[in-house]
Amino acid sequence: MRILIAEDDSILADGLTRSLRQSGYAVDHVKSGVEADTALSMQTFDLLILDLGLPKMSGLDVLKRLRARNSNLPVLILTAADSVDERVKGLDLGADDYMAKPFALNELEARVRALTRRGAGGGPTVVRHGSLAFDQVGRIAYANDRVLDLSARELGLLEVLLQRIGRLVSKEQLVDHLCEWGEEVSNNAIEVYVHRLRKKIEPSGVRIATVRGLGYCLEKVVPAAPADAPAPQPAAADPASPKPATAGTPLR
Repeated sequence: MRILIAEDDSILADGLTRSLRQSGYAVDHVKSGVEADTALSMQTFDLLILDLGLPKMSGLDVLKRLRARNSNLPVLILTAADSVDERVKGLDLGADDYMAKPFALNELEARVRALTRRGAGGGPTVVRHGSLAFDQVGRIAYANDRVLDLSARELGLLEVLLQRIGRLVSKEQLVDHLCEWGEEVSNNAIEVYVHRLRKKIEPSGVRIATVRGLGYCLEKVVPAAPADAPAPQPAAADPASPKPATAGTPLR
Protein backbone atom coordinates (compact mmCIF):
# COMPACT_ATOMS: atom_id res chain seq x y z
CA MET A 1 0.00 0.00 0.00
CA ARG A 2 1.44 3.33 -1.09
CA ILE A 3 0.89 6.63 0.73
CA LEU A 4 1.78 10.16 -0.38
CA ILE A 5 2.53 12.70 2.35
CA ALA A 6 2.31 16.36 1.27
CA GLU A 7 3.80 18.29 4.20
CA ASP A 8 6.33 21.16 4.25
CA ASP A 9 7.33 20.64 7.89
CA SER A 10 10.35 18.32 7.51
CA ILE A 11 10.39 17.19 11.14
CA LEU A 12 6.71 16.23 11.11
CA ALA A 13 7.02 14.59 7.70
CA ASP A 14 10.04 12.54 8.80
CA GLY A 15 8.17 11.31 11.87
CA LEU A 16 5.12 10.34 9.83
CA THR A 17 7.24 8.62 7.20
CA ARG A 18 9.20 6.53 9.71
CA SER A 19 6.09 5.52 11.62
CA LEU A 20 4.13 4.47 8.53
CA ARG A 21 7.06 2.62 7.00
CA GLN A 22 7.49 0.64 10.20
CA SER A 23 3.84 -0.38 9.80
CA GLY A 24 4.56 -1.78 6.34
CA TYR A 25 3.46 1.08 4.07
CA ALA A 26 5.46 2.44 1.13
CA VAL A 27 5.63 6.21 1.69
CA ASP A 28 6.57 9.10 -0.61
CA HIS A 29 6.99 12.68 0.61
CA VAL A 30 6.64 16.03 -1.17
CA LYS A 31 7.06 19.51 0.32
CA SER A 32 4.91 21.75 -1.90
CA GLY A 33 1.49 21.82 -3.45
CA VAL A 34 2.92 21.84 -6.97
CA GLU A 35 4.95 18.69 -6.23
CA ALA A 36 1.89 17.05 -4.72
CA ASP A 37 -0.29 17.87 -7.73
CA THR A 38 2.36 16.54 -10.13
CA ALA A 39 2.82 13.33 -8.15
CA LEU A 40 -0.93 12.71 -7.95
CA SER A 41 -1.39 13.23 -11.68
CA MET A 42 1.46 10.88 -12.64
CA GLN A 43 1.53 8.16 -9.97
CA THR A 44 -0.95 5.83 -8.28
CA PHE A 45 -1.41 6.02 -4.51
CA ASP A 46 -3.74 4.38 -2.00
CA LEU A 47 -3.95 7.35 0.39
CA LEU A 48 -3.02 11.05 0.52
CA ILE A 49 -2.04 12.81 3.76
CA LEU A 50 -2.38 16.48 2.84
CA ASP A 51 -1.29 19.56 4.79
CA LEU A 52 -3.50 22.49 3.81
CA GLY A 53 -0.77 25.08 4.40
CA LEU A 54 1.56 24.02 1.58
CA PRO A 55 3.73 26.53 -0.33
CA LYS A 56 3.41 27.22 -4.11
CA MET A 57 -0.09 25.71 -4.20
CA SER A 58 -2.41 25.43 -1.21
CA GLY A 59 -3.61 22.08 0.02
CA LEU A 60 -7.18 23.11 -0.80
CA ASP A 61 -6.18 23.76 -4.43
CA VAL A 62 -4.40 20.40 -4.58
CA LEU A 63 -7.59 18.78 -3.32
CA LYS A 64 -9.75 20.67 -5.84
CA ARG A 65 -7.56 19.55 -8.74
CA LEU A 66 -7.50 15.97 -7.48
CA ARG A 67 -11.29 15.72 -7.31
CA ALA A 68 -11.62 17.53 -10.68
CA ARG A 69 -9.77 14.54 -12.17
CA ASN A 70 -12.57 12.34 -10.77
CA SER A 71 -10.17 10.66 -8.37
CA ASN A 72 -11.73 8.93 -5.36
CA LEU A 73 -8.37 8.63 -3.57
CA PRO A 74 -8.91 8.75 0.24
CA VAL A 75 -7.57 12.04 1.63
CA LEU A 76 -6.64 12.86 5.23
CA ILE A 77 -6.05 16.60 5.69
CA LEU A 78 -3.77 18.12 8.34
CA THR A 79 -4.67 21.56 9.70
CA ALA A 80 -3.77 23.95 12.49
CA ALA A 81 -5.77 23.50 15.68
CA ASP A 82 -7.69 26.78 15.26
CA SER A 83 -8.46 26.53 11.52
CA VAL A 84 -12.08 25.41 11.72
CA ASP A 85 -13.01 27.17 8.48
CA GLU A 86 -10.22 25.40 6.56
CA ARG A 87 -11.31 22.03 7.92
CA VAL A 88 -14.88 22.68 6.81
CA LYS A 89 -13.72 23.79 3.34
CA GLY A 90 -11.51 20.72 3.04
CA LEU A 91 -14.30 18.34 3.93
CA ASP A 92 -16.68 20.14 1.57
CA LEU A 93 -14.13 19.81 -1.25
CA GLY A 94 -13.93 16.07 -0.81
CA ALA A 95 -11.51 15.26 2.00
CA ASP A 96 -12.44 12.08 3.88
CA ASP A 97 -11.06 12.96 7.31
CA TYR A 98 -8.92 15.55 9.09
CA MET A 99 -6.52 15.88 12.00
CA ALA A 100 -5.65 19.08 13.83
CA LYS A 101 -2.01 19.66 14.78
CA PRO A 102 -0.49 18.61 17.09
CA PHE A 103 -1.68 15.01 17.08
CA ALA A 104 -0.57 11.60 18.31
CA LEU A 105 1.02 9.28 15.75
CA ASN A 106 -0.98 6.29 16.96
CA GLU A 107 -4.22 8.21 16.33
CA LEU A 108 -3.08 9.13 12.83
CA GLU A 109 -2.26 5.49 12.08
CA ALA A 110 -5.72 4.47 13.33
CA ARG A 111 -7.30 7.00 10.97
CA VAL A 112 -5.14 5.71 8.11
CA ARG A 113 -6.44 2.19 8.78
CA ALA A 114 -10.02 3.46 8.87
CA LEU A 115 -9.58 5.29 5.55
CA THR A 116 -8.04 2.18 4.08
CA ARG A 117 -11.18 0.25 4.96
CA ARG A 118 -13.35 2.91 3.33
CA GLY A 119 -11.09 2.94 0.28
CA ALA A 120 -11.77 -0.77 -0.12
CA GLY A 121 -15.40 0.15 -0.77
CA GLY A 122 -16.64 -1.62 2.32
CA GLY A 123 -15.37 -4.93 0.98
CA PRO A 124 -13.41 -7.47 3.00
CA THR A 125 -10.10 -6.21 4.36
CA VAL A 126 -8.76 -9.73 4.91
CA VAL A 127 -7.57 -11.45 1.73
CA ARG A 128 -7.54 -15.27 1.86
CA HIS A 129 -5.68 -17.68 -0.37
CA GLY A 130 -5.65 -21.32 0.65
CA SER A 131 -4.38 -21.49 4.24
CA LEU A 132 -2.97 -17.97 3.93
CA ALA A 133 -4.75 -14.84 5.20
CA PHE A 134 -3.60 -11.23 4.99
CA ASP A 135 -5.19 -8.40 6.98
CA GLN A 136 -4.66 -5.35 4.74
CA VAL A 137 -5.61 -2.91 7.48
CA GLY A 138 -3.81 -4.48 10.42
CA ARG A 139 -0.82 -5.37 8.17
CA ILE A 140 -0.63 -8.92 9.54
CA ALA A 141 -0.33 -12.20 7.63
CA TYR A 142 -1.39 -15.63 8.89
CA ALA A 143 -0.67 -19.17 7.73
CA ASN A 144 -2.91 -21.87 9.18
CA ASP A 145 -4.16 -19.24 11.67
CA ARG A 146 -0.63 -18.55 12.94
CA VAL A 147 0.96 -15.12 12.59
CA LEU A 148 3.80 -15.03 10.07
CA ASP A 149 6.93 -13.10 11.02
CA LEU A 150 7.29 -10.93 7.92
CA SER A 151 9.28 -7.75 7.37
CA ALA A 152 7.62 -4.63 5.99
CA ARG A 153 8.98 -5.40 2.51
CA GLU A 154 7.79 -9.00 2.69
CA LEU A 155 4.32 -7.84 3.73
CA GLY A 156 4.21 -5.41 0.82
CA LEU A 157 5.36 -8.11 -1.59
CA LEU A 158 2.72 -10.53 -0.33
CA GLU A 159 0.01 -7.88 -0.67
CA VAL A 160 0.91 -7.18 -4.31
CA LEU A 161 0.94 -10.89 -5.19
CA LEU A 162 -2.38 -11.51 -3.41
CA GLN A 163 -3.99 -8.71 -5.42
CA ARG A 164 -3.00 -10.55 -8.61
CA ILE A 165 -3.44 -14.24 -7.83
CA GLY A 166 -2.72 -16.33 -10.89
CA ARG A 167 -1.36 -13.34 -12.83
CA LEU A 168 2.20 -12.35 -13.59
CA VAL A 169 3.76 -9.50 -11.59
CA SER A 170 6.92 -8.06 -13.11
CA LYS A 171 9.93 -6.96 -11.07
CA GLU A 172 9.29 -3.40 -12.25
CA GLN A 173 5.76 -3.52 -10.82
CA LEU A 174 7.11 -4.80 -7.52
CA VAL A 175 9.64 -1.96 -7.36
CA ASP A 176 6.85 0.58 -8.02
CA HIS A 177 4.72 -0.79 -5.18
CA LEU A 178 7.42 -1.52 -2.61
CA CYS A 179 9.87 1.33 -2.98
CA GLU A 180 9.78 5.06 -2.46
CA TRP A 181 11.08 7.67 -4.89
CA GLY A 182 14.83 7.92 -5.20
CA GLU A 183 15.36 4.51 -3.64
CA GLU A 184 17.73 2.29 -5.57
CA VAL A 185 16.49 -1.30 -5.59
CA SER A 186 18.16 -3.88 -7.81
CA ASN A 187 16.62 -6.96 -9.36
CA ASN A 188 18.81 -8.99 -7.02
CA ALA A 189 17.19 -7.30 -4.02
CA ILE A 190 13.71 -8.19 -5.30
CA GLU A 191 14.88 -11.79 -5.74
CA VAL A 192 16.08 -11.83 -2.13
CA TYR A 193 12.70 -10.57 -0.85
CA VAL A 194 10.88 -13.21 -2.90
CA HIS A 195 13.21 -15.95 -1.65
CA ARG A 196 12.63 -14.97 1.99
CA LEU A 197 8.87 -14.78 1.52
CA ARG A 198 8.84 -18.18 -0.20
CA LYS A 199 10.57 -19.83 2.75
CA LYS A 200 7.92 -18.47 5.11
CA ILE A 201 4.73 -19.21 3.17
CA GLU A 202 5.41 -22.34 1.13
CA PRO A 203 5.16 -24.69 4.15
CA SER A 204 1.48 -23.65 4.21
CA GLY A 205 0.99 -24.93 0.65
CA VAL A 206 1.05 -21.55 -1.09
CA ARG A 207 3.61 -21.31 -3.89
CA ILE A 208 5.26 -18.39 -5.67
CA ALA A 209 6.17 -19.34 -9.23
CA THR A 210 9.07 -17.68 -11.05
CA VAL A 211 8.65 -16.85 -14.73
CA ARG A 212 12.24 -16.45 -15.90
CA GLY A 213 13.01 -12.99 -17.20
CA LEU A 214 9.47 -11.75 -16.57
CA GLY A 215 8.49 -11.84 -12.91
CA TYR A 216 6.52 -13.80 -10.34
CA CYS A 217 3.08 -15.30 -9.90
CA LEU A 218 1.20 -16.52 -6.85
CA GLU A 219 -0.16 -19.87 -7.98
CA LYS A 220 -3.85 -20.62 -7.67
CA VAL A 221 -4.75 -23.08 -4.93
CA VAL A 222 -6.68 -26.17 -6.06
CA PRO A 223 -9.02 -27.34 -3.27
CA ALA A 224 -8.21 -30.87 -2.13
CA ALA A 225 -10.93 -33.52 -2.31
CA PRO A 226 -12.50 -34.32 1.09
CA ALA A 227 -10.89 -37.29 2.81
CA ASP A 228 -14.24 -39.07 3.15
CA ALA A 229 -15.28 -38.50 -0.47
CA PRO A 230 -16.41 -41.78 -2.09
CA ALA A 231 -14.03 -43.25 -4.63
CA PRO A 232 -15.26 -43.01 -8.22
CA GLN A 233 -17.04 -46.17 -9.34
CA PRO A 234 -16.31 -47.79 -12.71
CA ALA A 235 -18.97 -47.10 -15.30
CA ALA A 236 -21.60 -49.85 -15.61
CA ALA A 237 -21.45 -51.86 -18.80
CA ASP A 238 -24.09 -51.03 -21.35
CA PRO A 239 -26.17 -54.22 -21.87
CA ALA A 240 -26.82 -53.16 -25.46
CA SER A 241 -23.15 -53.01 -26.34
CA PRO A 242 -21.59 -56.11 -27.96
CA LYS A 243 -19.58 -58.38 -25.69
CA PRO A 244 -15.90 -58.76 -26.55
CA ALA A 245 -14.95 -61.94 -28.35
CA THR A 246 -13.22 -64.64 -26.31
CA ALA A 247 -11.08 -67.57 -27.36
CA GLY A 248 -13.17 -70.30 -28.94
CA THR A 249 -16.03 -67.95 -29.79
CA PRO A 250 -16.69 -67.93 -33.53
CA LEU A 251 -16.81 -64.51 -35.10
CA ARG A 252 -19.81 -63.61 -37.24
